[in-house]
Amino acid sequence: MRIRATVAALSGALALSALAVPAAQADVQGAVSIDRPGVQEGFGASSAKSGFAAQALPEVSNVTVNSGKALVFGTTTVRTFEVSLTASHSSGIADAYIDLWYGTDPENPDGWLPPNEETATCTATSETTSNCKLTITASPGLNGDGIGELYANALAGTWHVAAAAASNDGEVYGNDFYKTHKVQRLAKLTADAAPEPVNAGQTITVSGKLTRADWETGTYVGLSGQSLQLQFRASTASAYSTVKGIYSTTGGAAKTTTKATVDGHHRFSFAGISSTGKATATGDYVGVR
Repeated sequence: MRIRATVAALSGALALSALAVPAAQADVQGAVSIDRPGVQEGFGASSAKSGFAAQALPEVSNVTVNSGKALVFGTTTVRTFEVSLTASHSSGIADAYIDLWYGTDPENPDGWLPPNEETATCTATSETTSNCKLTITASPGLNGDGIGELYANALAGTWHVAAAAASNDGEVYGNDFYKTHKVQRLAKLTADAAPEPVNAGQTITVSGKLTRADWETGTYVGLSGQSLQLQFRASTASAYSTVKGIYSTTGGAAKTTTKATVDGHHRFSFAGISSTGKATATGDYVGVR
């Protein structure tokens, strides 16, 4: 399994750790122990350079996870997604590394999503610059040692993205806090409008339910207290418009009323929150007499 580079600030310069990172005990669920070795095993022992080295370190840019889109996981979803970066150095680029980790201390993370490959696929665009790609696989639930697994609901939210690159002459740049990325629980939303058909001007009741994936139990649970939008699309229209806003209640229940005017579809929409992805119910058609 690939490892990652660790970085420390030293006299204003990036200094790479030459020591192996100790095993990390996850705080979210104490039974999980995540082993994250040090940088020399990622790029070779000769790659671990001191921050006092005279040579310039590689420059890293365009670090991208899943094409910039949030990673959203249901209860059984196993996803493999691409991560990439651009790196430059006067000697050219030999390798690159990206992983995602959750917590406050990179040496003691609660969650870790390492890359699948031992080395990145780097394509040179010039003598000094390469575009490098890796893949990462993640799944909900605890099925092994916690590595690559979203074993606790508390892991949903903002993850750190670590990025590193090694030059052809052995210089290594690494940053545990290069950027952040959302890893979220999948939400589901339903809508049912009644009665149908209905007379013009009559009141329609739209009911539904907002649920989200529980990574710990493998089920979907109600999500209460969330802002929802009741939306309507007339049969002659191509897009939905918002009618009103409501909040989900106990068990994720959603219920409101609206006046029937013309034939069309009624639905609820949820914009999502930090821990939970957005969701839109399938529109329910009501004919108006």
